[in-house]
Amino acid sequence: MNNVETTNGKAGASLQFPRILKTWLPLVASWLLMSVEMPAINAVVARLADAEVNLAAYGGVVYPIALTVEAPVIMLLAASTALSRDWKSYQTLKRITLWFGGALMAIHVLIALTPLYDFIVNVLLHSPAEVLEPGRAGLIFLAPWSFAIAYRRFQQGAMIRHGHSNLVGRTTLVRLGVDIIVLAIGLTTKAIPGTVLAGLTQGLGVTCEAIYAGILVRKIYPEIKAAPRFAPKLTVRRFVQFYVPLALTSSLWLLWQPLISGAISRMPNPLESLAVWAVVTGLLFMFRSPGVAFNETVVALMEEEAGYCALRKFSRFASLLTLGLALVFVLTPLSHFWLTWVANLGPEQAAIGRYTLAIGVPLTFLSVYISLYQGTIVSLGKTGPVAEATAAFLVLMGVVLAVGIGTQAYNGVYVASASFTVAHLTQCVWLWVRSIKQRRALMSESKKASVGAD
Repeated sequence: MNNVETTNGKAGASLQFPRILKTWLPLVASWLLMSVEMPAINAVVARLADAEVNLAAYGGVVYPIALTVEAPVIMLLAASTALSRDWKSYQTLKRITLWFGGALMAIHVLIALTPLYDFIVNVLLHSPAEVLEPGRAGLIFLAPWSFAIAYRRFQQGAMIRHGHSNLVGRTTLVRLGVDIIVLAIGLTTKAIPGTVLAGLTQGLGVTCEAIYAGILVRKIYPEIKAAPRFAPKLTVRRFVQFYVPLALTSSLWLLWQPLISGAISRMPNPLESLAVWAVVTGLLFMFRSPGVAFNETVVALMEEEAGYCALRKFSRFASLLTLGLALVFVLTPLSHFWLTWVANLGPEQAAIGRYTLAIGVPLTFLSVYISLYQGTIVSLGKTGPVAEATAAFLVLMGVVLAVGIGTQAYNGVYVASASFTVAHLTQCVWLWVRSIKQRRALMSESKKASVGAD
């Protein structure tokens, strides 16, 4: 995958900090806007009837199941960024995306409307009985989720590939606007149960985002059609060879959601912990967003002259910036204000939430370097190590959760946050080790390019 022509950069010009920033910032904005979604939903659900049950049902049952079903298409954003190089490739990816997303939506509906749901919630997740039926209702209204996510990720990847990462944020704004309208109606009328409102909000929001992404990408059709043909031709077989390790990666990675929910349900204070975890996961997602956004930045810009060296330097800046912002949030009254006034948690739950967030602060720093190493591997077409790192992530998470269940010494939400942090550290170290060869080669190429420029 490295024998390519740069499609969105100037030949002979080394990659510079402003160019990286210009690509990264719109993606950060998009991810941050998406990260606001869950805290906003939780804040509204917390103000409706049976708040604790509905928060636990959505955060501990509906969302983990939906994310697990959606998992195989998570990496379509990176895949589309890497592969949507010309018009033929774009059309091939579009057909694959439509079939892929449709199949996953069918699986989602099958789970929601059959006894599979009861088996998953009662046996696998071992969730409290109170959340069973509210969770089922929320899952039904979230049915379009997987298809819409697949389609909009594919289109956003094409935007990034052809130098229009700024368009990605516009699609996210549409999603957030729909979310706000639905949540406002639910909060005003108080006639919609919390989990139903949450599922309806995310289902409608992401569907409108996908539709708008499909409309917006038409603006860059002339650029995609004018892009030079990429060899070898992208076929379904080549896509499968490239994407299967990535799909396995995202499928394995998102198992952490039901894994943590099932573990929390087997530790002290399960209902309270699930309710607090529903709020905290939204904030942890916000902490991780700048680092996650860096993955597509790396994939899109690695082919530029001296790309790796510039991206490595930028990662230092990005990791320290995001770590500093997270520390300011957790260590100042900002976190107390958010948890008590925005998320509407009680004083005791807010204190638990703050300690849980503090345990997760290292995720900010780690996420940037995970994206640097993972993006380096993906940009060179070597996707196997990414799946290995995710497997290591899950193994270490499972070990920490097993210790928490075995000792019964701490609230499940604390153990969950600790396992999430340890798992990310493991993933980062694994990717660092497995990308050493690629990074050395890229460093060597960058030095040669610098000598040639002199």
